Amino acid sequence: MQPIASWLVARPQNGVLGLALTLLFPLSPVISGLVMAHLVFANGLRLPAVQGVLAAVILALVAFILSASVGQIVASAVTWWVPVFLLAALARHWRSMTLALQVSVIIAMVATIGFYVVLGDPTDYWNETVATSIEMARQAGLVDQADMLAESQSLIVPQMTMLFVFSTWSFYVMVVLLGYALFQALPGKKSVYGRFCDLNFGQVLAGIMAVISVAALVSGSVSLQNLGFVAFAVFWLQGLAILHWLHADRGLPFFVLIMMYALLPFLNVLLVLTFAVLGYLDAWFNFRARGQIKDDRV
Repeated sequence: MQPIASWLVARPQNGVLGLALTLLFPLSPVISGLVMAHLVFANGLRLPAVQGVLAAVILALVAFILSASVGQIVASAVTWWVPVFLLAALARHWRSMTLALQVSVIIAMVATIGFYVVLGDPTDYWNETVATSIEMARQAGLVDQADMLAESQSLIVPQMTMLFVFSTWSFYVMVVLLGYALFQALPGKKSVYGRFCDLNFGQVLAGIMAVISVAALVSGSVSLQNLGFVAFAVFWLQGLAILHWLHADRGLPFFVLIMMYALLPFLNVLLVLTFAVLGYLDAWFNFRARGQIKDDRV
């Protein structure tokens, strides 16, 4: 990874080229986003912002020449770069990845509330969205998948707000963390903004989640249930950090990490909930600190 990380920051034009090319890759949201995060961690805010604008302009010109959709290129650049840029900028400004991720959790919770403030009851909105997805699947020839989605629509729609917020939050956070990993491949940049394996969302966020969950249980409010799920599910990242801590400080074999990431697409619900429980308990009991204290005594 070090040659790639070094090349991207060796010259300003390399960063522009890296952003422009990776936005065209099949996994462009992940790859292009992590390049942007890496550039922010390495060079601050001004230069990556200029590089992003130049890369978008170049791609827009190419799209115009090829009679492709310029608007789609610009929309992709804004969608995949701006949130990553802002989150990486917060981590760099505070020199703390943990603090930036804690703020991102608060933003995710506010976004969940925002759905109900703006839309009132978002059921109609999600019904229309799912219906559109079903129609697009049928047009693409995915009849069986469309039928399955139509049959489960009544079960999916009430969960859509929390699933959308949680999945969006998880995506951008993971992209920034991958960009941070690429940045740490540079010489002398290891753990500049903290170690991911030390991530702890803290008892304040854990306490907020507990209060929301109790309120949702007592009131039966769907909006509070959605908010409570988001407030709980984000702790999956802290559970994942514990696994990385076990590898970094306790000798957990690297292949275990590889296997976990390989299984994540297939057992995503089970693994996310398992890690969320582990991470939430750790927020209260701080297992890693207790383990360190025990080692010091020994």
